[in-house]
Amino acid sequence: MRFSALITACIVGALFIVGPMGEGRAMGGGSDNAQTSKANPDYTAGKAAIDRENWAEAINRLNKAAAADPRNADIQNYLGYAHRKSGDYEKAFVHYKQALSINPKHRGAHEYIGEAYLETGKLAKAQEHLDALDSICTFGCKEYSELRDRIAAFKAKQSS
Repeated sequence: MRFSALITACIVGALFIVGPMGEGRAMGGGSDNAQTSKANPDYTAGKAAIDRENWAEAINRLNKAAAADPRNADIQNYLGYAHRKSGDYEKAFVHYKQALSINPKHRGAHEYIGEAYLETGKLAKAQEHLDALDSICTFGCKEYSELRDRIAAFKAKQSS
């Protein structure tokens, strides 16, 4: 009886640490929704365009995906990413903020908007999103580590 209780405790603990199913991370994007990929070919094509660094195609396809599913935080996050990588920070911030208004705990959007703030010289704003990730990622997460490292590199560059 004690052994089965121990196994049960371990399983429950592992589920607590890992979190609910479906909160995976696709290419640094955050909480990618598998249902979105199946139901929206423009979303899938937009992500593929991001992988190829074809920002114009990614934006075009993701805009179509967003028209079909405007309350999807993953689509908004990837739109922000594609705009940022194409150099349009104004639109990137609009989409990242939209993703976070839909899902305030979207890890990928917090990481990416933090990176965008660093790229535009706004360390304090990037730190706000690192702090948000710190509270969201109870036991740490890749998004927190990546933004933390980028902030450290930014600070080191500023002090040299």
